[in-house]
Amino acid sequence: MTTRKLYSKEFKLDAISLVLEQGYSRAHAARSLEINPNMLGRWIKEHESVDGQAFRGNGKLTAEQLEIRQLREENRRLKMEKDILKKATVFFAKETH
Repeated sequence: MTTRKLYSKEFKLDAISLVLEQGYSRAHAARSLEINPNMLGRWIKEHESVDGQAFRGNGKLTAEQLEIRQLREENRRLKMEKDILKKATVFFAKETH
């Protein structure tokens, strides 16, 4: 099994710069950097589409992603609390009869 090669943010930005600022074609820039042209295309697309958040790195979430994670955690906790209350209601209903 091959391991996936990781590229630094600086490397990606330099590769993008070759295409966008220095006029290299994607194929030529990718060939000179020994990377896949499709990968360079994805990097360019991400760089152009995300407001300064491109290549955040592992674990660095956008504000929206962080909010979604927190809401999912809260939702999970509330469901668990609701289930506990249901079980307690059944338990105490049996005790009173």
